[in-house]
Amino acid sequence: MMDLEQYRELIDDWPSFAEAVSRREPTTLRVNRLRTDVETVRTSLEAEGFELEEVGGLPWFLRVVDGPRSVADTFGHWAGWFYIQQAATGVAADLLGARPGERILDLCAAPGGKTLHIAETMEGRGTIVATEVNEGRIRALLGNIYRLGTPNILVVSGDGRELPDGATFDRVLVDVPCSAQGTVRKKAGRLPARSRGFMAKIIRAQDKLLRRAIHLTRPGGVVLYVTCTFGPDENEAVVSRVLADSPVEVEPMDPPVPHARGVTRWGEEVYDPRMTGAVRIYPHHLDSGGLFLCRLRKQGPDRPTVGWTPVPTQYPDGEDDGQGEEGVEAALDVLTGHYGVPENTFAGFGWMRRGTNLWLHALEDWPVDAWDPGGHWRTVALGLRAFDLRGDGPPRPTNDLLQWLDDRVTRNRADLSAARWRDVLDGRATSVPGVERGHVALGLATEQGDHIVGWGFVRDGRLKDHVPSGRRKWLRNVVAERPS
Repeated sequence: MMDLEQYRELIDDWPSFAEAVSRREPTTLRVNRLRTDVETVRTSLEAEGFELEEVGGLPWFLRVVDGPRSVADTFGHWAGWFYIQQAATGVAADLLGARPGERILDLCAAPGGKTLHIAETMEGRGTIVATEVNEGRIRALLGNIYRLGTPNILVVSGDGRELPDGATFDRVLVDVPCSAQGTVRKKAGRLPARSRGFMAKIIRAQDKLLRRAIHLTRPGGVVLYVTCTFGPDENEAVVSRVLADSPVEVEPMDPPVPHARGVTRWGEEVYDPRMTGAVRIYPHHLDSGGLFLCRLRKQGPDRPTVGWTPVPTQYPDGEDDGQGEEGVEAALDVLTGHYGVPENTFAGFGWMRRGTNLWLHALEDWPVDAWDPGGHWRTVALGLRAFDLRGDGPPRPTNDLLQWLDDRVTRNRADLSAARWRDVLDGRATSVPGVERGHVALGLATEQGDHIVGWGFVRDGRLKDHVPSGRRKWLRNVVAERPS
């Protein structure tokens, strides 16, 4: 088992550190400011019996003090009003400093907590390229993007160490894989030991990822190196080696939360003196996990990004057959005609058709045209998967799109009580007054009003929901404890 005593000399308040590590970490959540506000989330959760408190220095975070069940099984979580996120990680997005309209790269993005937080700091404007090598983690990333309704993210499958040349970025987050010592509280205070072979491999990967991040950043741009581990061998040592031969300079940071400075020595190891500009967050600082962050500014004359082009209306994996524009027109007819969505809702958004899917996005441009098509990467998604274009009938909106539209859906919607939702999910017949046949948006009546959950189909006055099978159990949990 891992011996945390080896870090005693680094930590100025060892008793507080040791006491925090011995306790389970409390749950914290980050409010999704693109969808709602802190007061709405607080009111909603308190109505369901949760006790919450603020997290000092992180105004968009709430800590769960007590509650009747997991906060994951609440309507607010289902609806994307918040993301369950370790408090310590809440400083990363602000320290990266992404601004609306910029071009951002996240080299190791899944499951997406920091990626989505960056999108919020950008007010949903600009482009984030979220890269992930693990296919299973990509599915988790996509689920979170769709649930929170974040349309300015381009998801790319590939190894961040091999992301192609051709485009540069304003800012790059490189949240590297590590030994994860900072998550020790989730493991009852103990983590398995890591072999020398594992540590050598992971440190090589950290070095290559940081160097790749620097290479892909424009001169004058920013790289933020992040780990969730305590060991200087994965933190200060990695950055020190890169500083020795790379065109970057450390930018000292002072986040508005308790923290310690980066270290310049550990045992017999000595690191670059500029590492005092880095930040260490220990479990006792925020009653959270551990985090290391170092911000680097790429040197040279300040230059704009290169390699970015307009996003096409049809994915460029074949000859443009004109179906992209036709699919968009048909989709808009469904939204404005059948569901009563105001026509100006999609001003400033783009559409792309790829196969039988139609995507809604807020990307101002993309780097894909500048990348070598023979590389070991592929685009997975951009923005929100909005429509299924299969079949001869009209385009069918996804549950995620209708949930994102929410109160902008004014026709052919049915807002059900929790009791009626329980009937629907259990297969008991229920009717929708005024709707005899056809597609209908389905909502849930809550203390904060009626909110769309997904879609269904009415035939002969009987309702059949189309909640994806993988999410039905979750929705059952959400409505099980709600008052009828």
